[in-house]
Amino acid sequence: MSIQEIQDEIVSEFEVLGDDRESTIFYIMELGGSLDSFPESEKKEDNIIKGCQSKVWLIADEVDGKVHYQADSNTDITKGLISLLIRVLDKQKPEAIIAANLDFIDRIGMGNIIGSQRSNGLAAMIKQMKLYALAFQSKQNA
Repeated sequence: MSIQEIQDEIVSEFEVLGDDRESTIFYIMELGGSLDSFPESEKKEDNIIKGCQSKVWLIADEVDGKVHYQADSNTDITKGLISLLIRVLDKQKPEAIIAANLDFIDRIGMGNIIGSQRSNGLAAMIKQMKLYALAFQSKQNA
């Protein structure tokens, strides 16, 4: 699936919840449980995303020209947020990740749901994921 198709799918899922903020937050937290287990050995300072209120660890690998992400967080809502980003960007080509306009965030009204502090953290997560993609793209073009 393309990044846009995955985003459209997420928007459809959130539309079912309507304007019920509590259900939306619960759903986001539930999504965090879908993350693959994160290696304890990678829970180190180097892998923490700067700019997040919570601790978020992120690592990435390149397999067959596509970026594979793994992440974890010490809070359920942040874990849910990073799981959404991984769902959209995981197993995509670096150039697609770099060029991606993650419009699903606005389309589901995420800013109204999580507040400004977590919105800053979400932006930091996106930035770090795109930086990994940029590094892998540079390596491919070297």
